Amino acid sequence: MRAWIMNDPKTMELRDVPESELPEGDVLIDVHYSTLNYKDALALTGRGKIVRSFPMVPGIDLSGVVAESSDASVAVGTPVVVNGHGMGEDHWGGYAERARVPGAWAQPIPEVFSVEDAMAIGTAGYTAALCVLAVEEGGAEPGQEEVLVTGATGGVGSVAVSLLARRGHKVLAVTGRPQHADALKALGAAEVVDRAELSGEKIRPLGKQRWHAAIDVAGSTTLAHVLSMTKYGGVVAATGLADGMDMKGWVTPFILRNVRLQGVDSVMTPRARRDQAWSLLAESLDKTQLTSIREVVGLEDVREKAADLLDGKVRGRLVVKVR
Repeated sequence: MRAWIMNDPKTMELRDVPESELPEGDVLIDVHYSTLNYKDALALTGRGKIVRSFPMVPGIDLSGVVAESSDASVAVGTPVVVNGHGMGEDHWGGYAERARVPGAWAQPIPEVFSVEDAMAIGTAGYTAALCVLAVEEGGAEPGQEEVLVTGATGGVGSVAVSLLARRGHKVLAVTGRPQHADALKALGAAEVVDRAELSGEKIRPLGKQRWHAAIDVAGSTTLAHVLSMTKYGGVVAATGLADGMDMKGWVTPFILRNVRLQGVDSVMTPRARRDQAWSLLAESLDKTQLTSIREVVGLEDVREKAADLLDGKVRGRLVVKVR
């Protein structure tokens, strides 16, 4: 089987690998697609310490069809998606034509989606669904309040914009690329906000109240600005650190405006919560929009595309055709 193998943080090659070298697991999957996410790009370019053991097949998610199974709950022939659980970090991931994983990791793909659709959604889209669940559970009611989405042209952001709009929210989409404003409005954004409005080292303890909820993929200064302008009783779902791991800001939004900061993790999310997220995607995601936010690339192209992703040259989702 063809696979990308990382031998150390700076050395990797696309080569044939014996199936016998696959890690242990209850389920063997014929991998059809993977994706190229921010975390993948950090690993592939050596710009981040993502991989924790070597040799490693990168790729934090995959979709395909179950070829063999010793888990009674996972039937042979089932289309499945696998993401998180340390794949591509300490367990061989999606950049290989076959993968072996524990049965509990194999998530059945809702019937409305193909295996390619599942990776057009991928970890980014599934994370977006978790964020939508978080802000709605935090009190953001469709049709009544504005929801801000930072990094709106990225993988998480673009799917979040689409989901929120389809569920009746007024979406404010943040981007530093005004040339993509029309594309964001096509996804359902009611307004496009210039990223410059949420930058700058000077952060007010309390800014003008502008949105009831927000989904943030940036962290750092951007997140601090977002919190300062969140309305009383609002919620901010934080799920990324594209701008940095720090957060410069004030405690005043939490104390004086009763704002809640909700962290959203997609890696170790329990199965019941994953089921909720995929149900929300099946119910609310416009499949026609998946075409507009995806670009399909070959397995041999992932290293080049990883650099483009980190350099801000990619809009939407990068789907990797593995076979």
